[in-house]
Amino acid sequence: MTNTEIRTSQVKVPNGDLQIDAYLAEPAKAGTFPAVIVIQEIFGVNIHIREVAEKFAQEGYVAIAPTLFQRTAPGFEAGYTPEDIQKGRQYKEQTKAEEILSDIQAAIAYLRTLPNVQKDAIGSIGFCFGGHVVYLAATLPDIKVTASFYGGGITNSTPGGGEPTITRTPEIKGPIYAFFGLEDQGIPLEHTEQIEAELKKYQIPHTIFRYPGAGHGFFCNHRASYNPEAAADAWKHVQELFQKNLQLQTV
Repeated sequence: MTNTEIRTSQVKVPNGDLQIDAYLAEPAKAGTFPAVIVIQEIFGVNIHIREVAEKFAQEGYVAIAPTLFQRTAPGFEAGYTPEDIQKGRQYKEQTKAEEILSDIQAAIAYLRTLPNVQKDAIGSIGFCFGGHVVYLAATLPDIKVTASFYGGGITNSTPGGGEPTITRTPEIKGPIYAFFGLEDQGIPLEHTEQIEAELKKYQIPHTIFRYPGAGHGFFCNHRASYNPEAAADAWKHVQELFQKNLQLQTV
């Protein structure tokens, strides 16, 4: 299912007293669809993340992109300048793993209130900081499948501090694909090998994709590091992963 007509909207996701801003993209036609939670880079729910949500909606998914910085920087959205990177990192450093997981659980609950969502067919995809976050979110029972793009720090940190996220690998509930560029200066090859080893150790269904000549952010066509060949191949594998595990149906 491709090039489905879609509709988009800005929505509020309740999480206790917190109202989380989120971008919703969904097929315009009638039916029920699997859902995908799209997790931002450090730059907020910007044009890239909105476009990813729209790509999923065109493929027949309901996609939601909740902001991760609602507590400290509501409305933050940036591009990819050095100044943007500095601000984004500042806000990222103020996040905490349990708050992020709570917000993603709230997004899951919100999706399940929508009449066009298949309640037990929810996956997640994330990029950069979001690639790390979805590795964490893969531990949530309601997340059936995960695609993690160039998630840094998984092996040696977790948002807010504490044991590195990789120590939670045995809690991952469903299949996970992870995508890395071999020219990514921020994620050493030994880190990707450590992630792969842990996934194998705990028998988590997975595939690790490593792209020669691709750097950090290679999937984003708004960044100088965009690599169209690697991006196209990765998107093909993402589609395969989600179609297989979320039982995408033509309606």
